[in-house]
Amino acid sequence: MIRYSCDMCKRELDTGDLRYVVKMGMYAAFDPTDDDEDDDDRDHLQEIQDILERIEDLEDDRIGEDVYKQLRFDLCPECRRKFLQNPLGREVAKAFSFSEN
Repeated sequence: MIRYSCDMCKRELDTGDLRYVVKMGMYAAFDPTDDDEDDDDRDHLQEIQDILERIEDLEDDRIGEDVYKQLRFDLCPECRRKFLQNPLGREVAKAFSFSEN
């Protein structure tokens, strides 16, 4: 039997409990160079999407985490609410203040 726990608060989720799955993908963004100006008809976003789909199919170890990383988290309803209010954790970072020594 598969057991789930909330990846934020670590609360164990019983079978039948409502849980949420958060999937995030992070990939390196490549800006076009000046040489690519004549390729205005290219759909760069589609090209990136095609590359990412091939990466997911291959699961190649040669592709480092600095190029592509996929994450998956299970959240309880309370942590889902907190995550949606502050998905990048900005407020937590602002809470710390350091003296100017």
